[in-house]
Amino acid sequence: MKFAIIVFSVAVIVSGCTTSMVTKETAVPSSPIERLRHELAARFDDPEFFNAFWGVKIQSLKTGEIIYEQNQNKSFMPASNLKLYTTSAALTKLSPSYRYITKLETDGRIKDGVLEGNLYLKGSGDPTICGRYNGGDVTLTFQNWADSLKARGIDEIKGDIIGDNSSFNGSSYGSGWAADYETDWYAAQIGGIVFNDNCVDMTVTAGDSVGAPAQVTWNPPTKYISIVNETVTTPPDSNPPGYYITFHRDWRSNDIHISGNFPINKPAWHESISVNNTALYAATVLKEVFEKEGIKIDGAAQDIQQAEVKPDYAKATTLATYSSPELWRIVKSTNKHSQNLYAEQIFRTLGEVFYGHGNMRTGRYVVYPLLSSWGIDTTRIQMHDGCGLSPDDMVSPASTVDVLTAMYHSRYFQPFYQSLPIAGVDGSLRYRMKGTKAENDVHAKTGTIEHVSSLSGYVTDADGDTLVVSMMVNHFTVPTSLAEKAEDGVCERLASFSMTGMDGSK
Repeated sequence: MKFAIIVFSVAVIVSGCTTSMVTKETAVPSSPIERLRHELAARFDDPEFFNAFWGVKIQSLKTGEIIYEQNQNKSFMPASNLKLYTTSAALTKLSPSYRYITKLETDGRIKDGVLEGNLYLKGSGDPTICGRYNGGDVTLTFQNWADSLKARGIDEIKGDIIGDNSSFNGSSYGSGWAADYETDWYAAQIGGIVFNDNCVDMTVTAGDSVGAPAQVTWNPPTKYISIVNETVTTPPDSNPPGYYITFHRDWRSNDIHISGNFPINKPAWHESISVNNTALYAATVLKEVFEKEGIKIDGAAQDIQQAEVKPDYAKATTLATYSSPELWRIVKSTNKHSQNLYAEQIFRTLGEVFYGHGNMRTGRYVVYPLLSSWGIDTTRIQMHDGCGLSPDDMVSPASTVDVLTAMYHSRYFQPFYQSLPIAGVDGSLRYRMKGTKAENDVHAKTGTIEHVSSLSGYVTDADGDTLVVSMMVNHFTVPTSLAEKAEDGVCERLASFSMTGMDGSK
């Protein structure tokens, strides 16, 4: 019995050694694609991310071959990679030429230069009434409307200016958004009316002398907000940046507290701060602009919820309109600069156009069937907002590759492709992959929230083949820059890859 046990043990040892040798031999890459896979696996196995989860899928659009995949079907928080879903659906369902129409309407009559009745700013969800599309002049649209009214002979309005944002009827925030970033521009309120990205643009400069408060100005120069200036101008500071200014808007108010030390020798600090009640904000600034342009307003600025009388638009008169730039330009701003508010507006617009009211629920009624037609199992994804800020959003690298592949074969591929940041050139990739083969090659959407980084898009390899790539990492505790470095390294390797082995990979 002892002998049998000993023989068995030796057999196991020999067998184990043999298996190990075979595994070791077969692990040696013997072709360019195997070498590439070996390198990519090593990158994603970086010990810096031992407590994190990588999800990856890389596929050739020419042959359909899977170049590399890891956890490709698992659910990940995508951060701003979710914008790929929102913008691809909008281009497909609305078309790149879609335009928003915002109207000024009245239920009154014009007599002897006086509009006797209320003036309604009827929103359509348009996010473009801002300086970005008006040469930097944030109130240009309102000035043009004042000119339109004066051309009709109107120099006085005996009524209220009412902001009607009822085209959207959902929450003004995305599901799961945190209250602690409510002040910040990237979490601006969502609504049927958007003016200046629903923000005020703050500029802080040093005071006249040390010890004095810093000087604060804002654009538009509206009385809608109030400033609590708690800053102090301090002696010169030679160690950049050397100063930090904080902003905080009180919850459900427009009282903005500004604090911090401002060295007297430092340049201006610029920050965009979100406002509360965006319909009332737009109506207030519209009233201020009209008054500045010489139109007397006898009433007050209100939002539609405050108004005692609701308008009957079937009987109303349209006095002026604003037509937005085409949707492809809005999508370009959304993806290049990762503009959360635009993604939210676009998603809800889908619901408003096809179901009569804009909210996340009706938006999903439009987006999910489209994703299903692209082969995506929508029971395996979660879209709780349109931009990816919500920690409740979940998609997989595989489903993201499906979106990118569907758009590649779509008639709307060019406007979608041109909306993506370009490595080393523009948007959220302008400082990444510079001086590498990936520069001006990679067109991809970035995504970053706390403990989340993602990069998904297109890479052209050394053979001219377009590869579709989705990389997502969740739950890391190292600096985000390390995740971005890993993503960039993969893109750089793919850009230089050749199936023939002529890329220096031997």
